[in-house]
Amino acid sequence: MASAEQDEVLSPEDRDFVTALASGLEVILAFDEEHPRMTLSEVAARTGMNRARARRFLLTLHALGYVRKEQRVFELAPKVLKLGYSFLSANNYRSVIQQVLEDITAACGESSSLGVLDGEEVTYVARSSSRHRLMAITLSVGTRLPAAYTSMGRVLLAQLPDRELDAWLERAVLERYTEKSITDKAELRRCIMAVRQQGYAIADQELDSGLRSIAVPAFDANGKLLGALNISTNAARIDHDTLLEEYLPLLQAKARLIRSLVS
Repeated sequence: MASAEQDEVLSPEDRDFVTALASGLEVILAFDEEHPRMTLSEVAARTGMNRARARRFLLTLHALGYVRKEQRVFELAPKVLKLGYSFLSANNYRSVIQQVLEDITAACGESSSLGVLDGEEVTYVARSSSRHRLMAITLSVGTRLPAAYTSMGRVLLAQLPDRELDAWLERAVLERYTEKSITDKAELRRCIMAVRQQGYAIADQELDSGLRSIAVPAFDANGKLLGALNISTNAARIDHDTLLEEYLPLLQAKARLIRSLVS
């Protein structure tokens, strides 16, 4: 049994909580696809810090090689990729997962991904892309999408104990991305409960018109959740029956394969 100390999650008020580290990471995460290059004032506004504090963190990150500076503008440096690579390299299953995803794409001609739950979003940690363009944004390793409106997100939410799921729903902010988006929390909870019962999730044009996907959970040999495995496609090309009759069995077979190979 884990000790109380091992299970403890620090709060920002705890004396062991390193505020400077948390703030430095917050500055890094302020940069995204919509904000790839920012001035000091913009970083301060995005993080809620005052200019002096934001300046200290930016200059420290610049000195460490994680941020580049050109006159008044800052942007992330390639060294930041080492942070993501550390996660991938620390998990010895990544080569197995990548091969499985590529096999799925070869079998059905569609993109396939593995995602993990991170707060209110799903983060893509491995991906095999097809030639088909599915969304306005480019999906790749590191992409983050709202968990409530993705098949991977709902599969991962279905794995949470009831108490954690209710807490997640309490915090969640539901938005209407398309006319099919669920914006009622009670309805979303019922949907997630159905996913838990059936073992798979389908997201049908709730995040982006025309985007249809199906996902199943992926576990290792010890029953530890690795993430959610999905196939994403265009609703105009692939109907609901094809998802259930062809893609679901393919995903389930690959999930079983992962469980047999990853310990």
